[in-house]
Amino acid sequence: MIGGGLAGTALAHHMAGAGIETTLIERFDLNTQASGSNSGSIHAQIPNEPFSVNGDDWTRTFAPTVRLMLASIALWKKAGEELGVDLEVDTPGGLVAARTQGELDGLRRKLVFEAEQGLEGHLLDRAELRAVAPYVSETMVGGAYYPVEGKANPLVAAPAYARAAAARGARILTRTPLTALEAMADGGFRVETSRGTILAARVVDCAGAEAGTVAAMVGLDLPIEAHPIQTSVTEPTAPLVKHLLYGAREKLTLKQNRLGNVLIGGGWDARRDARGRPVADMHSLVQNMRLAVDMVPDLASVDVVRTWAAVVNGTADWKPLLGEAPRVPGFFLCFFPWMGFTAGPVVARAIGDLVLGRVPEVDLGPFLISGR
Repeated sequence: MIGGGLAGTALAHHMAGAGIETTLIERFDLNTQASGSNSGSIHAQIPNEPFSVNGDDWTRTFAPTVRLMLASIALWKKAGEELGVDLEVDTPGGLVAARTQGELDGLRRKLVFEAEQGLEGHLLDRAELRAVAPYVSETMVGGAYYPVEGKANPLVAAPAYARAAAARGARILTRTPLTALEAMADGGFRVETSRGTILAARVVDCAGAEAGTVAAMVGLDLPIEAHPIQTSVTEPTAPLVKHLLYGAREKLTLKQNRLGNVLIGGGWDARRDARGRPVADMHSLVQNMRLAVDMVPDLASVDVVRTWAAVVNGTADWKPLLGEAPRVPGFFLCFFPWMGFTAGPVVARAIGDLVLGRVPEVDLGPFLISGR
């Protein structure tokens, strides 16, 4: 495995559990990139912004991804017991709040596509929204509620999978950059790292935003994007935001953790410094906080204590890239864009099954790179 985030560590755990000699390499420490820098949202619904912008054709193409996320949420609910770690998984539901009747009508349409994929959701009028979430601004005209959505702790999950994988015999090599990758003529791969050469029968690319760079080493040109975005966290406050809360058309997500901190995000752009590192952007911060207070007025008296930036991996069509590369036998992609924290457990297990020659429990057909 290449990449020490959630997907890579969960895959290492799965493979080592099957008795396969497993090595994971990570150029930094574990969980230092998107897997450990996101806000821990567990999503199931079709994302609101691309739905609003891209229309029905995009939605029909993306919709099967909902089934992957639902399957992953089922794994999240069992993962803590399996790993012997409290991952702080909590699913009080996702709540999308609409400011206008047009936004509410859009949510009604989106619920139809989601129901076709097995996702339970409920349209709420103004009174129902107030009953479910009295903390939300009275200016909201209604919303949609998804009982299965929630959150987990991104600082805990990948390290827990890594420890469990190591206990099963996996070798975890951190601070070990990949310097070259060669598919050998007689099969297998030569993996060159800062610690020396590793010979591998199969390679799985779990490198997130750098997955395209890794794939290019074996001649693959993949449509992988990298976007710096930012998230903020407040001081601890009394219980306030019960749900995973979204804006219907705005870039806003809110949730509150067990310690009382409110995490505020939504995919606002960060910037890169002179060395190319992601850093917070003040303009984005101001706009994000304005939307947060408009949505939850009681946040006006709560201080933000930290804002951080990280690079999230994406694709233009939002669809995953999964499976074995047809032109490079033995090279597998485990890449889920934008919402990879949610999907990490299920794509890791499914790709692990492919590597093992098993039929995955979930349908990967719409996402296989052989069809791209």
